[in-house]
Amino acid sequence: MSQRTLIVLPDESTKPFLDAIGAAKQSLQIKMFVFSDPDLLQAVIAAHQRGVKVRVMLNAARRSGEDDNEQVRKALEHGGVEVKDSNPDFGITHEKSMVVDEAIAFVKSLNWVTKNLTETRDYAITTTHPHAVKEVIECFNADWHRKEFKPGLSAHLIWCPVNGRERIAQFIDEAKHTLFVQNERYQDSVIIERLVRAATRGVKVHVMARPPHTLKKEKIIEGVGGLRILDDVGVKIHKLKHLKLHGKMLLADGLRAIVGSINLAPGSFDDRRELAIEVYDDDIVERLDKVARQDWENSHGLDLTDKGLFMDLDEHGGGAEKLVLRMDDEHAKKHKK
Repeated sequence: MSQRTLIVLPDESTKPFLDAIGAAKQSLQIKMFVFSDPDLLQAVIAAHQRGVKVRVMLNAARRSGEDDNEQVRKALEHGGVEVKDSNPDFGITHEKSMVVDEAIAFVKSLNWVTKNLTETRDYAITTTHPHAVKEVIECFNADWHRKEFKPGLSAHLIWCPVNGRERIAQFIDEAKHTLFVQNERYQDSVIIERLVRAATRGVKVHVMARPPHTLKKEKIIEGVGGLRILDDVGVKIHKLKHLKLHGKMLLADGLRAIVGSINLAPGSFDDRRELAIEVYDDDIVERLDKVARQDWENSHGLDLTDKGLFMDLDEHGGGAEKLVLRMDDEHAKKHKK
């Protein structure tokens, strides 16, 4: 019988992934934005050494020349693992997925880096549903061989740049009572509009985000603008107190959820390879609802006033000038010194 399960990070750490890799008998295919965790690296190499056919696709060096995967790529190659850079047709391959023995697929928000496994709120869904597993395999093979991936209008999973914006917009549109959203970025105007409309039709929208100073400076205008628009229409926006938020999760009415790699930003929808999955399973949704409510209780509101934004950005490297924020007297005196 086909089934899905939920993995919550950092609660479960590396164990579910190590167990799955250790249980592989025939094949492993792994697509990862950033891979550096030493335990997972050792497990992947060990799988290859015991005869499992292993293929690993890693995000390539960025246009800036930064390469997050250089060391692990060399280690995998040295260990005899077949490894390839991601499809150059995409600015970034941000998808985080794994398929074990062509029978179970992992759709994840987390990178295989130690901090995502031990310090950040992240999620993964495992599925044995044949149609979902087939799509992940087909996309992997298409990207591996530099061919176009065409899942069609009937795609079961949520892919970027194929159907991501449409599926997430529809998900928000269908929310009736409550909507919990956890994401690092709120920059896409279509999705922001949908969240505004949800709030104005009476849906109780809870948005969890990261502080503005964590945005890249070139993204501050869109990122802060999106949050302030939501704040202006009464949407409550919080940040976690004791964990860093990295997961990308939407939960509607305590009945259905989306988990995956997709940030709510134009680049994710239009220029990146991304993957997410929508689930209705009672046990998964109930646990996500519990986690989301606990996270909300262990969070506090983001101060999106001019003063609050200025202080946040000024204390962490600047960027307030991009938002045309002016210093109050206290900050002006500090800068003169």
